[in-house]
Amino acid sequence: MNEDPKGLIREAYRIDGIGPHECRSILLDWALSVPADADYGALISELLRVYSDVQPEHPMTATLRDGLAPAAPPRRRGGRKGRAAS
Repeated sequence: MNEDPKGLIREAYRIDGIGPHECRSILLDWALSVPADADYGALISELLRVYSDVQPEHPMTATLRDGLAPAAPPRRRGGRKGRAAS
């Protein structure tokens, strides 16, 4: 499957008891394994098409859906708060 070159997503669906944290880690590893110029949204949509009907309640399905959500714009903190350690 071109959408999952290392089979990471496929294997995530096979792991019993996998949780959301592990799914996010696997998704990040997956993102690093596809070409940098890839259309991540299209790839994730295709992965959802393949897996979401079969296992709609799986944590990886939710993680893939989250991967399609638009990211919040970055916030810049200026002044002392931006330089001070939290």
